[in-house]
Amino acid sequence: MEIKTISNGFSVSPQIVADDVKEIAKRGFRSIVCNRPDGEGADQPTFEEISNAAKEAGLEVRYQPIVSGKVSDDDARDFGRLYDELPKPVFAYCRTGTRSTTLWSLSQAAHLDTSEILRATKAAGYDMGGVVRRIVNGGKTPTDQGDAKYDIVIIGGGAAGISVASSLIARRSGLEIAVIDPADIHYYQPGWTMVGGGVFEASTTAQTMGSLIPKGVHWIKAAVAAFEPQDDAVILDGCRVVKYDRLIVCPGLKLDWNRVEGLVETLGRNGVTSNYRYDLAPYTWELVSSMREGKAIFTQPPMPIKCAGAPQKAMYLSADHWHRTGVLKNIDIDFCNAGGVLFGVKDYVPALESYVKKYDAHLDFFHNLVAIDGQAKKAWFDVAKPDTEVERVEKSFDMIHVCPPQVAPDFIRVSPLADAAGWVDVDQATLRHKSFTNIWSLGDVMNAPNAKTAAAARKQAPVVAENVVADIDGKSPVAQYDGYGSCPLTVERGRIVLAEFGYGGTLLPSFPKWLIDGTKPSHLAWLLKEKILPPIYWKAMLRGKEWLAKPEKVTGA
Repeated sequence: MEIKTISNGFSVSPQIVADDVKEIAKRGFRSIVCNRPDGEGADQPTFEEISNAAKEAGLEVRYQPIVSGKVSDDDARDFGRLYDELPKPVFAYCRTGTRSTTLWSLSQAAHLDTSEILRATKAAGYDMGGVVRRIVNGGKTPTDQGDAKYDIVIIGGGAAGISVASSLIARRSGLEIAVIDPADIHYYQPGWTMVGGGVFEASTTAQTMGSLIPKGVHWIKAAVAAFEPQDDAVILDGCRVVKYDRLIVCPGLKLDWNRVEGLVETLGRNGVTSNYRYDLAPYTWELVSSMREGKAIFTQPPMPIKCAGAPQKAMYLSADHWHRTGVLKNIDIDFCNAGGVLFGVKDYVPALESYVKKYDAHLDFFHNLVAIDGQAKKAWFDVAKPDTEVERVEKSFDMIHVCPPQVAPDFIRVSPLADAAGWVDVDQATLRHKSFTNIWSLGDVMNAPNAKTAAAARKQAPVVAENVVADIDGKSPVAQYDGYGSCPLTVERGRIVLAEFGYGGTLLPSFPKWLIDGTKPSHLAWLLKEKILPPIYWKAMLRGKEWLAKPEKVTGA
């Protein structure tokens, strides 16, 4: 925890965890303000976790969530009133401390000289120059001229963003490319299932962002606030403006933990866990490895979600451990799926059903988790079977693995780039935006009807790179995406059902059937997942080496 003093009565820091609260109280702070919305990052604790710790420490605590870069005049006034009311000194945090510092700066503008505010914030490591410009421009950020200009701007430094940057460089050296992402750490999220199953250590799924940005690519370590596509401009946190000739949008999606009532209050304790968060996946294994009897529930929300098979992967690996340790007969397993089928591509269902039978798991279809009470060990589901009224049912548990509802990030959903459901609106073949011809999108954030997996991004990156380079050369799109996605379903430790498919559920196997038959459990597929895919991800995919990812050409191109 790095506390930065702005004034005698106010300090800020980047994201904290619940264990930091005692130290905050020890240092004499009397109030905590959270300015970061829940669900911004995969490794981010929820406000409720911080709030509970603050109340235990005798601190006042307030929640004023601000979307990155979206500090309005009203937000500043509200913060000023809140700041005046709270006992001093006040400690505020967001992802980096920038939003909290911005709110303070704007709220104090009527009381302090601008130069005094700028000196105080600069001394703490925060540049408020962008806020000054916004104020003198009447609250409207000018987009006619930018602070920086690049040939290609990429939003997001995840699997999709780093891969497409590397694929572009491999095709056309000399391009001025910028990747915009505020995160310090890049995660290999497909590995979190294996962490929750006791196969991988969590630390092996994380590397620093700086070590992965391709050489020659500019890294703008900031959050995106808004898009001005008519002016070829991206507005960053702090109101800086970045201009582009071409834009690639791939920031991933948002885990909407708050959509399940009571969930954020109990995550990481009371037997409530999720492999969808870096800091919680080890807790999954802690629960699984210590469980000897009782009720275990695994949930799956409505689509779309990252890797449609991930919720049941957690169930299979857990059940396999209980089977191997001889306690499975004492554990009652429920798989509660908001959908109506076990898996969306029917060819893989028979193999999966055989494991459901092996583990004596009970399948509850059309069961959507809506509320949870961790201390009482109870969960509530809305059951919405076809042609019947919705019924709410209660289930008790000793352990529950939750897959959270998932949506596009806030700054995408409110942007001109989004469709009615909030996803970036693209042509499903070329991945070019339907309305803005110099914008492309890939990864989890776009609206093509494919599975949202890292394997999909691996195939999409070369397609986007080919088509962007073709556009630079004045040509029509030359590559098309067939909807490929892969979901290695870890049905037991040592065997995987390797689901590979494209648009419409068409099977798209990467290997001959005699080597890996994806419709059947395979030890070779397990070795691929455990030993081969992680180094391919770090050393090939993210470096523009397109193993088994050659783009399909547009007919006639």
